[in-house]
Amino acid sequence: MEKKMARVFVDGALIGKVDDAFGFTRNFRQMRRSGHVSTEVNISYKDYSNEIVINTDRGRARRPLIVVENGVPAVTPEDIEIVRSGAEDFMALVSQGKIEFIDAEEEDDLFIAVQESDLTPEHTHLEIDPSLILGIGAAHVPFPEHNASPRVTMGAGMIKQALGFAQANMKLRPDTRGHMLHYAQVPMVHTQAAELIGSDNRPQGQNFCVAIISYEGYNIEDALIFNKASVERGVGRSHFFRTYEGEERRYPGGQVDRIELPEEDVQGSHGIGSYANLDVDGIINPETVVNEKDVLIGKTSPPRFLEEPTGELIAVEKRRDTSITMRSNETGIVDTVIITESENSSRLVKVRTRDLRVPEIGDKFASRHGQKGVCGLITPQENMPFTAAGIAPDLVINPHAVPSRMTIGHMLEMIGGKAGALEGSRVNATSFRKTQVEKIFDSSFAQERLLNDKENGKDVKSSTLTREQVLRHQLAEAGFAHTGREVMYDGITGRRFQADIYMGVIYYQKLYHMVSTKMHARSRGPVQVLTRQPTEGRAREGGLRFGEMERDVMIGHGAAMALKERLLDESDAVKQYVCARCGMVAMYDAKQKMTRCLACGAETDIYEVEMSYAFKLLLDEMKSMGIAPRLRLEDMV
Repeated sequence: MEKKMARVFVDGALIGKVDDAFGFTRNFRQMRRSGHVSTEVNISYKDYSNEIVINTDRGRARRPLIVVENGVPAVTPEDIEIVRSGAEDFMALVSQGKIEFIDAEEEDDLFIAVQESDLTPEHTHLEIDPSLILGIGAAHVPFPEHNASPRVTMGAGMIKQALGFAQANMKLRPDTRGHMLHYAQVPMVHTQAAELIGSDNRPQGQNFCVAIISYEGYNIEDALIFNKASVERGVGRSHFFRTYEGEERRYPGGQVDRIELPEEDVQGSHGIGSYANLDVDGIINPETVVNEKDVLIGKTSPPRFLEEPTGELIAVEKRRDTSITMRSNETGIVDTVIITESENSSRLVKVRTRDLRVPEIGDKFASRHGQKGVCGLITPQENMPFTAAGIAPDLVINPHAVPSRMTIGHMLEMIGGKAGALEGSRVNATSFRKTQVEKIFDSSFAQERLLNDKENGKDVKSSTLTREQVLRHQLAEAGFAHTGREVMYDGITGRRFQADIYMGVIYYQKLYHMVSTKMHARSRGPVQVLTRQPTEGRAREGGLRFGEMERDVMIGHGAAMALKERLLDESDAVKQYVCARCGMVAMYDAKQKMTRCLACGAETDIYEVEMSYAFKLLLDEMKSMGIAPRLRLEDMV
């Protein structure tokens, strides 16, 4: 059977058909490599639908790969030397067709080798560096090839949630919200990708001295034990910034908002005491301590609807208070006040507040290996375990966090950080690195020492050592156990632990999941207009949801009245008059002070029934559809 002609799409538009789809695609790629077609164009043949897809549009994610022909990469060692010497740049190799940029669509057609040693005649391309198979987040994880893949994914996800020194012009930036870590440090153990994208200039964590040991059950299930002295010295300390803004908007009819000190008779006034912190212009001053719901910008707005004219036929404008206040559950200090103009040339005021966040029980921290945990205890340094040299760790994590999760990279980073700290240089932990061992330490001093060791015959097999073996060698040379374990003593009893404790230096990140921003409780508060049930969410001072599973617990416990209290009395209980004759909802006639059923006209046999307002709403909605829901009343026994 003759194969159908393949359709050709350019940027999603059908432009024609071709006979030999494979030949067309192969020739197209050859023309791109020889410079007859732009290097920005990508082509892909979809066998399942017999379509050729050509993309030229902007916004595609494309990445460079080395072209391979007959198992031989097009880029030679001579090419690499030319680029390294500066005689030619990287794009010269692209224009020569030795490297091409591939988009996601074309990548489906290719067979890409990760290492040069993996190449076979079937391969079409080769990765420039094996670590490039990782994205930006995963490329920050040190030694990722030693971890289980889910942990690398989690580590990459949490790197995005870490607080750090995100911008140098923090004082000038009116971001809606932002965090800044104090005393941020560059990691002792780093990767090439982090270096290239400039992460070292914007660090997002601190190097902690960590011991892996169980501590009285306070670090059960991933909880963390912090050294109180370390916290007081600045470990994990950060500031939270939030910007509030108020604008003098213009309304149809010439009415405007006014940023001012609201008067007492303004509708919806917060009360005279609420404006005590405001200046005469209605704006708060910098360095003022503010608490939840405190007024930051005094503002009044015209009434929503035109008022009824008075007896003199003159409508008095009754303005309403629309002041900008602190959010509920947030406190802080006014950091910066900016008075400027908006796009509409109206007056705009921005007030930024700052709040110091010292680590507390419930705050979330994580290493770059997906080992996340919340602070379970902050204990005085004298109660922390300590080494023979008197070193107490900043952090204690649980040994059960490691075996089942297989985060060997976490253990290696602890050894690497320890060796690097003793060496006085940073450790390179880029993934899949098959480099010369001398390159593991960044300092030339460390590299020279390793070379001298080789020349002096200390390590005959030094060139074949792995990075991990080199780190062990450095620890042993510094007088520490090459295993990373140390003799430690219990800070509470002073006795020596029978087992040696694994201890090292590792980069930990403080994440923005802090207990002070999540803690929430409610007794009474606002309700929704439609259902009269409590609002939802912490920002709206909402209730805590008593869900179906919680209901099941109550039923299983036999606490039916407690269930009624939660789901009815504390939610949206309402009393309605119901006609016992026809079962329809009756009404109370306030003028005649009597009840009457509008459905059947009965004035007796009408009883007050307690029900949920949401149920009453359901009855009303059924009536609006022409359904008459009738309630059958029974006497309670």
